[in-house]
Amino acid sequence: MMKIVRNRLTAAATEIRQSRYPDAKAVFIAGSLVRGEGTITSDLDIVVVFERVEHAYRTSFIHGGWPVEIFAHDPETLEYFYEEVDRPRGIPSLASMVSEGLEAPSTTPFGAAIKATAKRHLDRGPIAWTQEEINASRYAITDLIEDLKAPRSEQEARATLTALYPQLATHYFRSRTLWTASSKAIPRALAAHNPEQAQRFLSAFDTAFEGLDIATVITLAAEILEPTGGPLFESYHRAAPAAWRKPGPKQT
Repeated sequence: MMKIVRNRLTAAATEIRQSRYPDAKAVFIAGSLVRGEGTITSDLDIVVVFERVEHAYRTSFIHGGWPVEIFAHDPETLEYFYEEVDRPRGIPSLASMVSEGLEAPSTTPFGAAIKATAKRHLDRGPIAWTQEEINASRYAITDLIEDLKAPRSEQEARATLTALYPQLATHYFRSRTLWTASSKAIPRALAAHNPEQAQRFLSAFDTAFEGLDIATVITLAAEILEPTGGPLFESYHRAAPAAWRKPGPKQT
């Protein structure tokens, strides 16, 4: 079945390449459909690499009933996104798409070189958090946990849990200088790194969302924060940049 789906994906990507991007040097199909995890609403993610573009861009359209997301680049714009976007924020969106992508209609030396570069960036990992960033994350999580302990309503508790979920996952990964994930990719990233930790993380939040029993989430948060110093509130201080000022109306 997987082979049939991949053949359909390759055929669709080849049609798109021939009709819309005939000058492309390489085309990679990426995302959940290639991983065999697609649903009926999944996009067909395609990275199109040219010898040179004036600027990288992203565009979307429908092809053969499939919603298609195009990420257009050349080798230099890929390098910029890997170094200046993916590594600082710690989410390897573009590098993962290229590294894991299926080249269509077939592999080429150019495509292989592009994939190898993406993998090298993935292997390097993200830029390490500074102590200031670690402390800011500890403080934000501590604040959310305190809100959870005495919410004014179930709606407020659910909103706080929703904010805590990605914040806690990001802290777990980034405080260890590991690639993190966002949104729906968080469970997959956790499972790939540590299946046991993923089960504990997801189970704690399932319990909290289903019955608003937040004790397990609070325990989980304490364990995740412990290697970086635990919860943080007392004596936390963060200065804004000195340049963050702008003249306003004169005071009379």
